[in-house]
Amino acid sequence: MPEVLVLNSGSSSLKYRLIAMPSEQVLASGLVERIGSDEVPDHAAALDQVLREVPDLAPEAVGHRIVHGGERFRAPTLVDDDVLAGIDELAELAPLHNPPAAVGIRAARTAFPDVPQVAVFDTAFHATIPDEASTYAIDASVAERFGVRRYGFHGTSHEYVSEVAAAFLGSPAARLIVLHLGNGASACAVRDGRSVATSMGLTPMEGLVMGTRGGDLDPGAVLHLLRQGMSLDEVDTLLNKRSGLLGLTGHADMRDVQTAAADGDAAAGLALDVYAHRVQQYIGGYLALLGGLDVLVFTAGVGENSAEVRASAVEGLEHLGIALDPARNTSGSGPRVISRDGSPVTVLVVPTDEELQIARHCLPHLSS
Repeated sequence: MPEVLVLNSGSSSLKYRLIAMPSEQVLASGLVERIGSDEVPDHAAALDQVLREVPDLAPEAVGHRIVHGGERFRAPTLVDDDVLAGIDELAELAPLHNPPAAVGIRAARTAFPDVPQVAVFDTAFHATIPDEASTYAIDASVAERFGVRRYGFHGTSHEYVSEVAAAFLGSPAARLIVLHLGNGASACAVRDGRSVATSMGLTPMEGLVMGTRGGDLDPGAVLHLLRQGMSLDEVDTLLNKRSGLLGLTGHADMRDVQTAAADGDAAAGLALDVYAHRVQQYIGGYLALLGGLDVLVFTAGVGENSAEVRASAVEGLEHLGIALDPARNTSGSGPRVISRDGSPVTVLVVPTDEELQIARHCLPHLSS
């Protein structure tokens, strides 16, 4: 049975999973951390560690998670020198994500020179978004020159969850909203299995409130901060690393924020309200775009594990047909229904699995 090695290269980590296909049996998995240290100086050394942890590793394809595919990469793509150069060129749009992914590809090509390498792009699932949803209303020539448009992210997760939801319910959901709520968070409107709108934009900074990113923000606020004397790098750090839950409370982890709020911390309580308010804005907006809603899905670390967040995200939305069953919302595991019997909108929790989805996209490129 052919084996696919899936690599998710972060700036200082390498997550891997070896999956037998098409049975989808996980044969090995792990995480190499602290890349850049004396023990693990680079991604090549990290992959060497993986080879030691998994003796006789001989995959027939290697799948790589790539965050930004830009305009060029709109589907999973077999990697060659030209594709790798294209991923490098997109680093300016995803400076924290594309460079380590490219390094991971190079290390894997060296380790497995005769094995197909497949790049799976977070942006690819959103290539179906119509022009009216992807176009920013700025000078068109400037937008075209610099590639300024909505690309969207978490696409591999949104795609996987949409497919699992359809399989779980026994039929495709014509109108579906997926809420990927983790340290990074995004919403996606899906019609007949295709992304038609998503909350992240040119970069993964737009949209929902996240662990360290604040999501939607008046661009004038950025100009104001620059005019007040903050440097470009300082504003970049503020928006990427010092905003969101961390900026509001001092805690980036939702669990810590919830604990602080329960202990009476007013800032933490406000942060939870802001978080839920933003989610509700996107639910309402996407429901309107879809012309109604059949299924609402929660996924990712916060969405899968926090009954409190799920409840606050849909509180007061009964008039839209969205109503949770409190007992279902606080129990169970795996894909499950948490809405009340008879509710017009089925609410699901579906654990995401981006690595498995990447392995599925490698199937057409298996070497045997």
